[in-house]
Amino acid sequence: MDLRLQLAFLVLASLLACTTPTVTHESHERSTRSTYIVRVRPPPNFSTDMSSINLEIWYRSFVPPLLGTSRLRTPFIHTYREAILGAWSSIGMRDGSIIGLLDTGIDVSHASFNDEGMKPPPTKWRGSCNFGDAKKCNNKLIGGRALLGGHYPPEDSIGHGIHTASTAAGRSVEGARVLGNGNGTATGMAPHAHLAMYQVCNEWGCYASDIIAGMDAAIADGVDILSISLGGKSQPFDKDVIAIGAFSAMKKGIFVSCSAGNSGPLSSTVENEAPWVLTVGASTIDRQMEAIVKLGDGRSFVGESAYQPSNLDSLPLVHQLGSGNAEGKVVACDLDGSSSSQLQIGRNVQKAGGAGMIALGKEVSGQNTFAAAHILPASYVNSIDAAAIRQYIKNSDKPTASIVFNGTLLGTTPAPVVAYFSSRGPSTQTPGILKPDIIGPGVNVIAAWPFKVGPRYEDGKNMAFNSISGTSMSTPHLSGIAAIIKSEHPDWSPAAIKSAIMTTAYVLDEKKKPILDEKLIPAGHFSIGAGHVNPSRAINPGLTYDIDEKQYIAYLCGLGYRDSQVEIITHHKGACGEGRKITEAELNYPSIAVKASAGKLVVNRTVTNVGDANSSYTVEIEMPKEVTTSVSPSKLEFTKANEKKTFTVSLTWDAIASKHAEGSFKWVSDKHTVRSPIVIF
Repeated sequence: MDLRLQLAFLVLASLLACTTPTVTHESHERSTRSTYIVRVRPPPNFSTDMSSINLEIWYRSFVPPLLGTSRLRTPFIHTYREAILGAWSSIGMRDGSIIGLLDTGIDVSHASFNDEGMKPPPTKWRGSCNFGDAKKCNNKLIGGRALLGGHYPPEDSIGHGIHTASTAAGRSVEGARVLGNGNGTATGMAPHAHLAMYQVCNEWGCYASDIIAGMDAAIADGVDILSISLGGKSQPFDKDVIAIGAFSAMKKGIFVSCSAGNSGPLSSTVENEAPWVLTVGASTIDRQMEAIVKLGDGRSFVGESAYQPSNLDSLPLVHQLGSGNAEGKVVACDLDGSSSSQLQIGRNVQKAGGAGMIALGKEVSGQNTFAAAHILPASYVNSIDAAAIRQYIKNSDKPTASIVFNGTLLGTTPAPVVAYFSSRGPSTQTPGILKPDIIGPGVNVIAAWPFKVGPRYEDGKNMAFNSISGTSMSTPHLSGIAAIIKSEHPDWSPAAIKSAIMTTAYVLDEKKKPILDEKLIPAGHFSIGAGHVNPSRAINPGLTYDIDEKQYIAYLCGLGYRDSQVEIITHHKGACGEGRKITEAELNYPSIAVKASAGKLVVNRTVTNVGDANSSYTVEIEMPKEVTTSVSPSKLEFTKANEKKTFTVSLTWDAIASKHAEGSFKWVSDKHTVRSPIVIF
């Protein structure tokens, strides 16, 4: 049979949905037509060296001529060598971590991406720089590609991509500020790492076909870290293009950091759930840009705004915009909590003649506040204060309000607090794996922006910064931290890096109190994962929990995926028939999650000594008294580097009485504390 026809007959029946993943900015349908990803399996005797083959011409040869005149036209075809076919050779790690970002693009001219003092990229780098003649890459921004179709530079007209890129690895920029506030030196988490931007989204959203093309390109180019501040609704891993592409990246030693999603605080809303990616939730920081609302009855409420003009004197106060009711008044507006919503409503208020705005946090946002770059005097107040202001307007004959701008305050408490929007576990696809994995700064994050914001334009374009929020902002923090760990430990696997991040996380704030959620009550592990990232400790964790490709495959088989589905994810044919199956709990993960109905769990874990060759660890258990917990052996003695030790965790509880319990076990030495959370739910 002709090779072309043979491959055509071997097209897998599973067509991956390509319109679900979106970024955190507004998403719209680009077209009513559908896009399909077709995975082609080469026949058994086909060479795995496909570098010399023009795949686009090859794939177009499969398309019948009829399609050229039908509605099923194919104007743009992505070819995937790395993320789906898996036909690549191992590339050794060298100095100089490279972070690849899948996002909305970047602005080469921004000061955050200057390359003064930067070394050239490592010789393994094979990426391209498609910014045209006027805008060249440098030793900081070493690559940029647009995967959206057509031939144009991957420039960011939205802001999302430049913000995440500078958060991950922006250079130090003195005098960074948003409308004069939050003034300081802006530095990314890994300022000496190299950056490559893969533009897979625009103002209309993201197609899965473009996302997988971006991942494929990044893998082929030689990135060390993939930072993906995108996501979509939960779906099985064999239909989740990010999970599929991330598995290929993991096999090549590439660490993948993904956003947990912005659908909190509802349970089981977490996205990007695959255990081979780091799933990142969002927390607040200890900085506030205070905008104090003072009511006519003497009460005051502390809100936030990145725009801090002169104080707004007392003016009549109305609730919501109405016909002709805003002129010269302060308008209290209900909103959904997002920065874009605040800004748009503010524009509407200003257009209607309003003198100022109070953004009323919705009920689910709890006590979170947000500092947006408004164009008029404004303050975002939390949901508790918002309810009081609504009641005041309702009960007062002549309600009034003023806004006092108090500048930027540091060291505010409590902090960190889980952001209300940060998506929560348990995972839909794999509830026996604790997700999210970690939380990091994701509220009012100041980072680079491609254009000026607010009403004041004292900064030049290459010095523009903005304050925005989302798990899209927390993800690049973790990507940068992973890049630093990779530079320090180039031989560590993605699972080892993840373990280092998770087991060194903290669950108590600076006052030794539990990290709180948006309601200011102790946050559970389905909100914080292993806890809040601690970068300095993650570099030297003492012990790591490692996971290899074979164990992930056994885990997928244990979840009930068929051979054909596992092949889509892993590129291994007949994997479940050949190997063993393990449960979710048996995966060598740095955390444990188990259904309460089980009543009992006994699992093994294996740790690798990455600290001092001669070291001793003793177990400490923190679990509610209704859960009987033991770890055997209770002491681990190491005599050499990279030595492995296996231990057994045993849990028993009353399956009827104990509906939810949380705790942890820790391996403690004189230098390290290696903590693993336990959740029974």
